Amino acid sequence: MSWSEAVTPAGADADENSVRPHHQAPEPEPAQGVVRQYQCRDAWVIVAHGEYDMGTIPPLVDALTNATSKHSKVVLDTSGVSFADSSFLNVIIVAHKATTLYVAGPGPQLRRLFEVSGVDALLRVRATVEEAVAS
Repeated sequence: MSWSEAVTPAGADADENSVRPHHQAPEPEPAQGVVRQYQCRDAWVIVAHGEYDMGTIPPLVDALTNATSKHSKVVLDTSGVSFADSSFLNVIIVAHKATTLYVAGPGPQLRRLFEVSGVDALLRVRATVEEAVAS
């Protein structure tokens, strides 16, 4: 069995448009390592997504380092983070020390990481970016 046969649903061509009409295509997630950023009122928002460990953390480190040197309030949107380890934790602790940092939308794995490490008492965690920006 070829790779395309293994990943293409039965009865569908390998052509993506024949599997799903173009108008129904989901919004693609940014590639790992791409960090979206934007201004929202008086806060700079950084959107993290995917998995973060020693190998994937550098783009987030760069974004947070740049943001904390330029902005007095930074919101890290973690709603799209599916996994994070101690390298992620270290990066947000450093950012927390450098500026007013809010962590928005952490999922269960991140909340557990914060709780087990004890940083849940240190970090400003909010349910949404909107709540963090308004804080």
